[in-house]
Amino acid sequence: MLLRDLYVAFASAAKHKGKMSYVQRFRESMKTNLACMALVLILRVYVPLPSKCFIVFRPKQREVFAAQFPDRVVHHLYFNMTHLLYEATFIRDSYSCIQGRGTLDGILRLSQHIRQCSLNYTRECYILKLDIRGYFMHIDRRRLLNICLSTLDRMATHRITKEAAAQYGLPVNDPPRWKDVIDMDFVKWLTEVIAMLDPKTSCERAMPMSAWNGLDAAKSLFCTKEGCGLPIGNLTSQLFSNVYLNVLDQFCKRVLGCRHYGRYVDDFYIVSCDRKWLLSLVPRIREFLKEELGLDLHMGKVRLCRASHGVEFLGAYIKPYRIYVSKDTLERIQQNLKELDFSDPEKGAEDGQLIPGNHVADCQLQSSQEAVLPSGVPEYCTLRQENDQDGETHGQPSSCTIQANKD
Repeated sequence: MLLRDLYVAFASAAKHKGKMSYVQRFRESMKTNLACMALVLILRVYVPLPSKCFIVFRPKQREVFAAQFPDRVVHHLYFNMTHLLYEATFIRDSYSCIQGRGTLDGILRLSQHIRQCSLNYTRECYILKLDIRGYFMHIDRRRLLNICLSTLDRMATHRITKEAAAQYGLPVNDPPRWKDVIDMDFVKWLTEVIAMLDPKTSCERAMPMSAWNGLDAAKSLFCTKEGCGLPIGNLTSQLFSNVYLNVLDQFCKRVLGCRHYGRYVDDFYIVSCDRKWLLSLVPRIREFLKEELGLDLHMGKVRLCRASHGVEFLGAYIKPYRIYVSKDTLERIQQNLKELDFSDPEKGAEDGQLIPGNHVADCQLQSSQEAVLPSGVPEYCTLRQENDQDGETHGQPSSCTIQANKD
């Protein structure tokens, strides 16, 4: 069973990376590598290999720890085993690292919350935007482990979701319990191994120290206090980040009573018609983050926006009855398109370049600016909200039609 799961995890880890040298080397002795990996995991003597540490500069300077490929296979194994269990505890408006609930879903959900709260823009409402300072670098790994273990214990006796039952090929009408599907002892052990790892103790710097010049100390694992920080770049870090802030989600929804609330990683919002009430939430959320999770609210990024004036979220600008690509996002798209190698699309895709057309089409948003694109790039695709005959949108997020801009 574990060996079969490792084959699935390998396929996930190697997806879109088939021509990478490290994947090809692993595949040359794949049966032996996966069999040895299964034995190491069964005996519970697995120790992660040193990560490679480097800096990326776009869209902004950021420190990344990249796990070696065998560890990525283990990360995908853990993710495949647990993500549906964890996601069953999340609120609907948690958007990151969940299939079908990415940036576009977050944008459309915020638009829906605003229209519901403002009665389709017939009354003024406000959006309180909040952010956590240096989130990944300040996650307390011991607290994270305790949250994960308590979640696993709590969910063990719950019946699995219909989605999980369908994925595992189990009866949907009478699904078993999580403890009957997942080896909870094994998952708990692997949770501790991954969550408690301090990647900076044995990492290999892939860039000179000068690359770290200008990086905020709050955004580097080398400057965090002992026992804090998750490596940006690991699949499990994305999953754990949601598990950690699920505590905040539940507090905002169940205790503070925030009906119109959503979060993408460490960026979250609350929508209400009561401006004073929104402002009163800031110190309560700040105190909760500090005491319960050891995190700091970024007071310099607290924003209270009028819905009628528009609000920026996840690379989009949401205004009454329309959604635009934000200026910064559009500029990055234009810059990326200029750097594309159109002579060999397959090579560009391998090297991690954007595929012409697909990246822009994925935005599925209408841009008010005229895009100045290099020659040979497919027309800029937009997605526009379809209005009722009276020109207004109502209820659920309106249907969308992809069109190409015309001169």
